[in-house]
Amino acid sequence: MEDKKPAAAALEPSPVSTKRRDFVTAALGASLMSMVPPGVRSAAWAAGSDAPEKKEVRIGFIPLTDCASVVMAAVNKFDEKYGIKIIPTKEASWAGVRDKLVNGELDMAHVLYGLIYGVHMGIGGPKKDMANLMTLNHNGQALTLSKALADKGATDIGSLVGLMKKEPREYTFAQTFPTGTHAMWLYYWLASGGVNPMKDVKAIVVPPPQMVANMRVGNMDGFCVGEPWNHRAIMDGIGITAATTQDVWKDHPEKILGCTAEFVQKNPNTCRAVIMAVLEASRWIDASINNKMKMAEVIAQKAYVNTSVDAINQRILGRYQNGLGKTWDDPNHMKFFNDGAVNYPYLSDGMWFLTQHKRWGLLKDHPDYLGVAKKINQTELYAQAAAKLGVSVPKSPLRSSKLIDGVVWDGSNPAKYADGFKVKV
Repeated sequence: MEDKKPAAAALEPSPVSTKRRDFVTAALGASLMSMVPPGVRSAAWAAGSDAPEKKEVRIGFIPLTDCASVVMAAVNKFDEKYGIKIIPTKEASWAGVRDKLVNGELDMAHVLYGLIYGVHMGIGGPKKDMANLMTLNHNGQALTLSKALADKGATDIGSLVGLMKKEPREYTFAQTFPTGTHAMWLYYWLASGGVNPMKDVKAIVVPPPQMVANMRVGNMDGFCVGEPWNHRAIMDGIGITAATTQDVWKDHPEKILGCTAEFVQKNPNTCRAVIMAVLEASRWIDASINNKMKMAEVIAQKAYVNTSVDAINQRILGRYQNGLGKTWDDPNHMKFFNDGAVNYPYLSDGMWFLTQHKRWGLLKDHPDYLGVAKKINQTELYAQAAAKLGVSVPKSPLRSSKLIDGVVWDGSNPAKYADGFKVKV
C-alpha cells in the first residue's frame, strides 16, 4: 500500500512560501513603524523582541548635583516608557560604589569617569572589565581653598603658589578617589602653577558629602569636589572658590553611567533602555530654567543630596560667587544635555584619563589607549539609544580641547601627550 501523508501535513506551507510571507510581513511592519511617532515607536521597541532582560535596575549615586539625570529619570517616570524601573540607591563613598558595582550589588552607577577606567586597568581597586554607557554631565565641579588660606591672600593658583613659597609647610589637598575626575582636576590645576601634587603637597581622599565638615575642622587646605559642596563651603563661611573645573577644561567630561562589561553582555536591551530614560531626563533638565529649579528641589531632599535648595539652584544656572565678593555668570556651568553634546561617550575623553594616570605614576607603562577606550566606551549602544530619541551623534569619536595650561588634547597621540608634561612623576 502507498503511504499517505496525514491531512494536517498538507496544510503546512512550504519553506519558500514561509520565507516570502515573513519577508512581506517584516517589510509591511517596517513601513507601518516608520509612520509611528518616535516616542510611541520607542515604547513598542522596548516592549517587543528587544524587551529589557532585567526590569528593575539598581543605580548607585553619590549625593552630588550631577546625580540629577539618574534621579529625575526615576522621579519623572521616564524609565517606565522603556519597560524598566530605575531604583536610585544612595551610596556613601566612591570606594563603596566601586565595590558594589564589581560584586553585583549595583547594576549601574552615577560614577567618576576615571574610577571606571581605573578598575578596568586594575588600579585603584580590584581589576574588572568595565563599561561606560554614556556621559552624564560636563563641567560644574570646583577647586575650593580654605578661608584661612584666603585670609592670607591665596585666592587662585598664582597666589596659592606664592603663599606656599612664603610659608613652607605640608599643605594638604583632598580629592574624592585616587583615579577619579576630582583627583585629575586637582592635580592638573596644581601642576599648571608648577606644583607637583605627588611631591610638593599631601593628597588625601575624602568622600564628597564629608568635604565641608573636614575643612571646617582644619583637615585640609583645599579640595576638589562636585557641587553643591563647593558652594556649601562658601555658604558656611569656611571656603572660597579658587577656580572652577571648567576653567581647567571647558566642557570636560565628568560623571558617567557606568557598569561592568559583563552586565552589558548579559543585558544589552536593559542598558539601551536605561540610556534612553537617562538621556530623556538629561534633555528635560536642560530644557528650561523652570525644570532646573524643579530638579534642584527634588535632589536637595534628604533621600538624595540632603542639603538646602539654595546650595544647588544658583550654580546650575551659572550664577557663581567666589566667597570674597566676586560674582559672575558662567556660560560653561554644569550641563546635562546641551543638545546631545554632553552625553556621547567620546573615546578621546576616556583616553585622557589614561594619559593622566600615566602622568602621575598610577600606570607604570603606556596602555593601548585607543584599544582600552573602545572596550569601555559603548559608542554603538549609545548611538542606537540616541537614534531612538532623535538625538544627534558626533561624526567622530574623538574631540579636541585646549586645557588651562594651553596644551591641546585631541586623542591623536596619547603617549606623546602623557610624556610631554613638564610637571609629572
